[in-house]
Amino acid sequence: MTIPIIFDTDPGVDDAQAISLLMASPEIELVGLTTTFGNVYVETATRNALLLTELAGQDIPVAQGAAYPLVKTPFPPPAWIHGADGLGNQSLPDPTRKPEAVCAAQFIVDKTRERPGEITLVAVGPLGNLATALQLDPTIVDRVKRVVVMGGAVHTGGNVTPAAEANIFSDPHAAKRVLSAAWPMTLVGLDVTHKAVLDPARMKRIASHQGELGKVLQHSFDFYADFYEGALGIDGCCPHDSCAVAWVLKPELFKTAKGHIHVVTEGPAEGLTLMASTDRDYLDDRWTQGGIVDVCVDMDGDAMAAWMEEVLTA
Repeated sequence: MTIPIIFDTDPGVDDAQAISLLMASPEIELVGLTTTFGNVYVETATRNALLLTELAGQDIPVAQGAAYPLVKTPFPPPAWIHGADGLGNQSLPDPTRKPEAVCAAQFIVDKTRERPGEITLVAVGPLGNLATALQLDPTIVDRVKRVVVMGGAVHTGGNVTPAAEANIFSDPHAAKRVLSAAWPMTLVGLDVTHKAVLDPARMKRIASHQGELGKVLQHSFDFYADFYEGALGIDGCCPHDSCAVAWVLKPELFKTAKGHIHVVTEGPAEGLTLMASTDRDYLDDRWTQGGIVDVCVDMDGDAMAAWMEEVLTA
């Protein structure tokens, strides 16, 4: 039995790694990719999603989604991290396929109606597509198997502000809707994703097994790793989005805690994800609104990176 997944993404170097991981895993049925603004503009995200699937020889539906945050004025994409093209600034052909006729949110609604109780949504960018799907059909919370979000930080600081992780900060109002909804949810945030490092030797071995796609992954890795060397002083990069995939397939690598997640939408703490643990009482019920989220608080980073290589070199 395979696990049906819709992958909501803004590729993005670490997104490209995660998409490759999903396509390589025999345990995954990749139902579709839905795209959003974030690491790049949404048109570039869609182009990259189509191109990555073509380079892997796979015909996977791609539906274009959110171009802007629900409320706030967007910041420009972080070209110094992912490149202007999202893949480390390389000359690549245009994809031959086109995106789906329906938007990303409608694609998510339609597929979950076709396969109630089966599909896991894995979201690794700003959460506008999931927020819009909730608005289109609030009963979707009863049809998804689980929602896995790469985003936030509950015990560590942010990576784009002292308080906020990039995906949540990019669209905090959408994140507030999604993270408080009553669907089964796991949050895979910076508390764990910074524990895994994809180093140059491992990336080289992965690239050598991935054909034309491997060349793209290697080039984008080199660009991304330059940023990480300057930002965090590490040799390689943190494969943030692949950690969300790892949770689906290798949950034993993680330690989780249960809590309600609150997202700050205004002020200096905009984008902060605040966890109210279920193992204590509070003065009033404001902290216990919305669904209960399984929050990843620890991960075996070395084992995660080794597993990632194993899948991508099989």
